[in-house]
Amino acid sequence: MRILVVEAQEHEAAALARNLERYGHEVTTVDSGTAALENFRQANFVLLDLDLPDIDGLAVCRGLRETGDIPVIAFASGGTELDRVLGLRAGADDCIDKPYEIRELAARMEAVMRRREPRRPVVTPKTTVSIGGLRIDAASRKVQVHEKPVKLTRKEFDLLYYLARHPEMVVTRQRLLAEIWEIPTVLAVGYQASRTVDTHVNSLRNKLGRSSWIVTVRGVGFRVGLG
Repeated sequence: MRILVVEAQEHEAAALARNLERYGHEVTTVDSGTAALENFRQANFVLLDLDLPDIDGLAVCRGLRETGDIPVIAFASGGTELDRVLGLRAGADDCIDKPYEIRELAARMEAVMRRREPRRPVVTPKTTVSIGGLRIDAASRKVQVHEKPVKLTRKEFDLLYYLARHPEMVVTRQRLLAEIWEIPTVLAVGYQASRTVDTHVNSLRNKLGRSSWIVTVRGVGFRVGLG
């Protein structure tokens, strides 16, 4: 995701940019409201400090909302309820006090993006899913391969069942971490995230008896196979 950080304090902007880049985001930093209004269209998300040297941060927030529909989280240095209320009324999707923890900020960014996603109709999944010789019973949480029971851990079952319910879809590691491990997608990147999913996929393949039950699509993710 391309993130625009609007922060007048150079050391704070640099520290936030480093943290966001560790999670795989592309970050641009600017130190004024004028620069923010000139550059926000190249970003997917704006992190806006309301304490700016040239233009009142609330005015910048209103300008972003009037000229586009980009997600905005504002930072309130005052730490009072009034500061947060004014930020929200100016058009911010969320407002957070400084100082803040990066994990809380990431979770709030995830929540903002989730609220902006179009609502999908609730579909009750099938209780039992069968693909070739693979049979998954969600009610009893039992798995069989060619009528032989396979004992799985809770996460292994959830992972297999999710892939089996989306047989035509290649599912990314980030989506699996968000759906199965409930890790926000803005955090679900990097080496450790890949290791978590890959370890469970390898264990599943061994227990199912064939690696072809879960197919790796290089550079994208995984899909269920035909065994």
